[in-house]
Amino acid sequence: MAKLYFYYASMNAGKSSHLLQADFNYRERGMRTMLWTAALDSRSAGMVRSRIGLESEAQRFTPATDLWSTINAAHKVEPLDCVLVDEAQFLTPDQVWQLARLADEGGIPVLCYGLRTDFQGALFPGSAVLLGIADALVELKAVCHCGRKATMNLRVDAEGQAVRQEAQTEIGGNDRYVALCRRHFSAALAG
Repeated sequence: MAKLYFYYASMNAGKSSHLLQADFNYRERGMRTMLWTAALDSRSAGMVRSRIGLESEAQRFTPATDLWSTINAAHKVEPLDCVLVDEAQFLTPDQVWQLARLADEGGIPVLCYGLRTDFQGALFPGSAVLLGIADALVELKAVCHCGRKATMNLRVDAEGQAVRQEAQTEIGGNDRYVALCRRHFSAALAG
């Protein structure tokens, strides 16, 4: 039976490289995969890219993308063995349910990778639904500067100061976000 998986972590935990390794493992065995990433992330330009230099082409989803119809149509033409979704925090709740349907009715394993929380510690809507309905939850680990597990994403400005109030989503990498343990995250927001 196919399952819906959610691999989640803070920034810099290797989510994209883990996705690309899983994709490689399927393809090395002659299996067919389909990769997706958020169109919102303008840095990706239709690619899943890891910070360690791995990359692969991917379909791009927007909030209007009907993942069930699009993926199911492709699956009918040439069967898919796995669907992999990067930046899964940007999925809508309906899209998460569509991916669950692909696993349940289509028999296609779906591996989603994304952030659990935003820069204020709040769940992203897509992540909230994935945490609620995924068959398997896997936390990938990042490390805070103190050596503890990093679970939070601190947004910083150009001077490296904590940002406390802005829109939930702002695309950026190491220039805009720092992965921290909860203790150092809370201290940065308080300071």
